[in-house]
Amino acid sequence: MVIAIDGPAASGKGTLARRLADHLGLPHLDTGLLYRAVARDLLDRREALEAPDLAAAAAGALDLGRLDDPRLRERHMGEAASIVSAFPTVRSALLSLQRRFAEREGGAVLDGRDIGTVVCPAAKLKLFVTASPEERARRRLRELRGNGEATAYEAVLDDIRRRDERDSSRSAAPLRVAADAVVVDTTSLDADGAFARALAIVHALDAPARAG
Repeated sequence: MVIAIDGPAASGKGTLARRLADHLGLPHLDTGLLYRAVARDLLDRREALEAPDLAAAAAGALDLGRLDDPRLRERHMGEAASIVSAFPTVRSALLSLQRRFAEREGGAVLDGRDIGTVVCPAAKLKLFVTASPEERARRRLRELRGNGEATAYEAVLDDIRRRDERDSSRSAAPLRVAADAVVVDTTSLDADGAFARALAIVHALDAPARAG
C-alpha cells in the first residue's frame, strides 16, 4: 500500500506520516527534506538559491545519507527549500528518486506537497492534512523554541503565509488537494487525534478487501 500525504507547512503531516508508517510497518520518506537538503548544499557552497541551474545540479548530486542533518529542521532552511522547490528542473531531478522509494515491495508512506498529485497519482490512499495558518504558526513556534531558536509568533506566521502563497502559486507541481484525497483538518486535533482519524480512514479503505 502506498499512502500519499500532502499539506502545507506545519499542518502535522510529517508527524502523522511517521506514525502511520511505524504502525503499518512501512518505510517513510519526508520528501520535504530532499528540498531542504538541496537548499542546504547550495548555501554551504555559497551559491544562489535563486539560480535554477545550480539548484538542479545540487538536486542531481544529492547525498541521501545526509538527510539526518539537524540543520534541515531549522526555520530558515524551510524558507530556502520553498524557493528551490519552485524550479521545475529541481522537481524533475528528485521525482524519480521519490518514485523509486514508493515502488518498494509492500508499499511506503510519503509526505510532501505534490505526492498525491504528481509523485504517486495512483496511490491507494491520499490524505491532505491541513490546519489554519494561525494554528500552524503556533505549532511551528513551539517546535522552533524547543530547538532553541528565539523568534516571534508574528514572524513565524508571516513565514507560513509566504510559503503557502509560494507553494500554491508556483507553476511546477503547486500545492493542491488531489481530486481523490481525503482532507484531514487538524486545527482542533492534537497528534493523537490526527493519527486516530487517519488510521480510521486506512481501516475503512481496507475493510472491503478484508470482507472479500
